[in-house]
Amino acid sequence: MDSRDLVATVNFNDYDPGDFFDELFLRQGQPRPEAVPLIERMSSLGVEEVLRRQQAAQIALFKMGVTFNVYSDNQGTERILPFDIIPRIVSAEDWAFLEKGLKQRICVLNLFLSDIYGEQKILKDGIIPSEIVLSASGFLKPCIGLKPPGDIWCHVTGTDLVRDRDGRWYVLEDNLRCPSGVSYVLENRRVMKSTFPLVFNTMPVQPVEEYPSQLLDTLLNLAPPYLSDPTVVVLTPGIYNSAYFEHSFLAQQMGAQLVEGRDLVVADGFLQMRTTKGLQRVDVIYRRIDDDFIDPLAFRSDSMLGVPGLTEVYRAGRVAIANALGTGVADDKVIYAYVPEMIRYYLNEEPLLSNVPTFLCWEPSQLQHVLANLDKLVVKSAGESGGYGMLVGPHATQAERDAFAEKIKASPRNYIAQPTLCLSRVPAMIDGRFEGCHVDLRPYILYGKQIFVNPGGLTRVALRRGSLVVNSSQGGGSKDTWVMCK
Repeated sequence: MDSRDLVATVNFNDYDPGDFFDELFLRQGQPRPEAVPLIERMSSLGVEEVLRRQQAAQIALFKMGVTFNVYSDNQGTERILPFDIIPRIVSAEDWAFLEKGLKQRICVLNLFLSDIYGEQKILKDGIIPSEIVLSASGFLKPCIGLKPPGDIWCHVTGTDLVRDRDGRWYVLEDNLRCPSGVSYVLENRRVMKSTFPLVFNTMPVQPVEEYPSQLLDTLLNLAPPYLSDPTVVVLTPGIYNSAYFEHSFLAQQMGAQLVEGRDLVVADGFLQMRTTKGLQRVDVIYRRIDDDFIDPLAFRSDSMLGVPGLTEVYRAGRVAIANALGTGVADDKVIYAYVPEMIRYYLNEEPLLSNVPTFLCWEPSQLQHVLANLDKLVVKSAGESGGYGMLVGPHATQAERDAFAEKIKASPRNYIAQPTLCLSRVPAMIDGRFEGCHVDLRPYILYGKQIFVNPGGLTRVALRRGSLVVNSSQGGGSKDTWVMCK
């Protein structure tokens, strides 16, 4: 491509938001008020300089080791997360609303978890069908009667949000087991500060750097008050896990030990860590291992990743675990559909954040609707994540829809369907051009003494033209998220 043509095609004046909600532009040639300083600065640099900084940012992330692993990929497992230099901007007013709505949602999900592993009032009152909860793969019978410290179950949550054509926010899903991605938030910000230092000096962007210290405070809050210097560890499945970079990064940032299951042992009734100086008691685990693999004596007997006997020590209150075992039941995409009812039931409030309209395939009438409209719907497996186990009906072939229909009919409880939302877009650099790409947003919420929502979150962007799938494992990338100060 001729450089003169390149300059002409990437000018922001030529960027057309189209018939979408654009996070930076009200309409063609008119940036949103909060985005004006950014657009003016980037426009003043010229395309060659913007491209140079884009490349420099990607190289910087590479040198930092910001990677993720993709399983079942014949091109090698470890990849650098694609990064786009144009940030997503969230106004102070929007963020104030989101923060309030997320706090409400996390509060109620915690009450739900405490209830279903306790008295199960919500099931007895018929708000949620018992069979839906009790049949969820994330519902763990060994956790019935469990009392985690402070009765807090979901210490770290990543809630996925999307924006529709009308600019309205929706909750796409809740991630309460081992939500990943916050390391990219922190590293993206570090790179952007060095890439656009003048912009950060002129625009009032809320900081994200407090997250590791806030996370450490959340974990220390779980330790018994009589311990003057509790030992906190980050439990990782190991170097081949897709989020290993994040595990090591957070451990380093918090000053905590990064351990694998083989580094830990139950001895003298406590969880102990093997060190060069002998065994050392562990008080708090930030676990990045799914429930099924954390204790072969309680769950999967073939697990080589966990610690035999950990569950017994945990139930006895001699070690704290974040997130608590059993939180995966609230990840279930069928149970997700009932969160608005949970809010009304436990809090006697209306939900501030709406769910995406959801069809439950276990209900016969809704099943028939889904099967008859697969070409218009997104169908998701209840227990899958990472963009797997789903059908994007409008982009699938008839053969793919027919095959997926058979899966749904074979196990209707395990599938939900949602309309294909017209996701909001942000300009992204693709082949030297600014193009509108669809995004979502994953803010990170910590539940300790108070509920803390880190300003912004991980903006994932679909970097394939026309794609709605933002997952890194499916060709997506990330952007820095700038939340404006009031």
